[in-house]
Amino acid sequence: MNLEYRYKLDKSSKKFNCPDPQCGKKRFVKYIDIETGQYLPDHYGRCDREDECNYHLNPYKDGYAKAIWNEENNISSDWRPSSPILKYEPKAPAKIYYFDFETFKQTLKDYDKNIFIQNLLHNVPFPFTTDAVTKIIELFRLGTISNNYRAGAITFPFIDINNNVRTIQVKEFDKNNHTKNKGTDFLHSMIERHYKRKGKTPPEWIENYNKNEMKVSCLFGEHLLKKYPNNPIALVEAPKTAIYGTLYFGSPDNPKNLLWLAVYSKNTFKYDRVKVLQGRRIVVFPDLSKDGNTFDLWNNRAKEFQKRMKNTTFKTFDLLERMGTHEQKNEGLDIADILIQHDWREYRKQQNKIVTGITKVSDETKQLFLSESEVEIGTIKRVKRNYVLNITFDDLPLNDVQEQKRDSKELDDWTKEIEDLKTFFNSTSIKTPIYLQQGVTITNIKDFVSSHLPIVENYNGKRVGLPYLDRLRKLKDLTINPRLPIDKVSTIFKPQNNYSKADVLGYVSNEQFNDLIERKIITQTSIGTYYLTSSTPF
Repeated sequence: MNLEYRYKLDKSSKKFNCPDPQCGKKRFVKYIDIETGQYLPDHYGRCDREDECNYHLNPYKDGYAKAIWNEENNISSDWRPSSPILKYEPKAPAKIYYFDFETFKQTLKDYDKNIFIQNLLHNVPFPFTTDAVTKIIELFRLGTISNNYRAGAITFPFIDINNNVRTIQVKEFDKNNHTKNKGTDFLHSMIERHYKRKGKTPPEWIENYNKNEMKVSCLFGEHLLKKYPNNPIALVEAPKTAIYGTLYFGSPDNPKNLLWLAVYSKNTFKYDRVKVLQGRRIVVFPDLSKDGNTFDLWNNRAKEFQKRMKNTTFKTFDLLERMGTHEQKNEGLDIADILIQHDWREYRKQQNKIVTGITKVSDETKQLFLSESEVEIGTIKRVKRNYVLNITFDDLPLNDVQEQKRDSKELDDWTKEIEDLKTFFNSTSIKTPIYLQQGVTITNIKDFVSSHLPIVENYNGKRVGLPYLDRLRKLKDLTINPRLPIDKVSTIFKPQNNYSKADVLGYVSNEQFNDLIERKIITQTSIGTYYLTSSTPF
């Protein structure tokens, strides 16, 4: 009998938990004795997570196979079984071949042709300022496919912490900034196909680059970690989401703001990808999914990573999972899909003057080889979609990340008030839409209440649940003491006519009066004198 062939890795699809405590994933393939059909002891096998684990214990290399042969042939042996977990030599890191830098530089131009960028300036429900969009281009070094195949697509470069370009993802977006069908590619693949179609040999760097085991081997935005060493980290799936998060919640120039990074896909939220975040405070933002498996996967992995990474804190953002509607979960929405339906000015204290074109770029941009020419911005029709869910700064678990003990502080018990709210909303018919507060207009009472109550119950008496309780309180109050409908305001108060505060309070409550001023529907011209703005959209 040839011992070389008696023990083989099981070729069936059955997998076991890896015996390496650093891994433990159900990706372990056991060795099987083909003579008996039985598995070898549990620690003999190979983990197929080769890039991250590399556990492989071969029965021929530790003496097990020989010992079995000796035993069957009545030959004495002093061999003893190995301990369940054996030390093994990890595979040496494979050499990394980087994307050609000169080719990368050629993408950093022609933003007037870039559909994604143009949408941010014109087509999203609340267009961003040119300064804000230019800042995003500079931060993430976004580029453009200028002509030929996929012309108008945006390039998302994945640049590592040492400023090496690992890969460049290419994305084609429609006028709603949704990815087109089959609109995802990689620039090195596009270049290679271009040369082959012409019967030419691709550049040498392409040949070397194709030796890489993985296309995406770092975080999107990873190059910003050294520049912004103190910011808490927001970790999302896609580059687009990282961009929207930055546009809404502010630049990392403020060390209190989140630094938004992306892992590339649902399944690349892995230790090998996030270990570069050692020592940081991290908020994880899973996308919605039909059965919640994305949230569960990311939440469980975040807990694992925190155990492995010293002085590192992971917090999973669960608002989408708790409040997302059935429809939103089926669509697999992410935080970007929710944010884009709201005015970014509500999230940013400073308002910049909106201009009509990118006419200037910073010195930093020039150093990054961005085009210094002016860009004329074309007009694109705005498209609107409506999602009930709204996210505010209060919803972000930043306090959990920055001050771990704060959430444990108890407030008053809300049990009785929660029961009263349930009774009230179950027995009261409420007309919609209702303007609740700046940035929150309720279009579906049932969805709003059913998404808020579970959070209030889950965080009964804790600070994290207070914003949700306050919204329910306010909705109840507005139902009992309804406001004057906004369309009625225009029939009572004529644009540009002056009114005293007493005149206005003859029709609205003091709270609604302050709300109308906050929304700039009524503006103060001088002390005690107010008028209805002519720009009010009735």
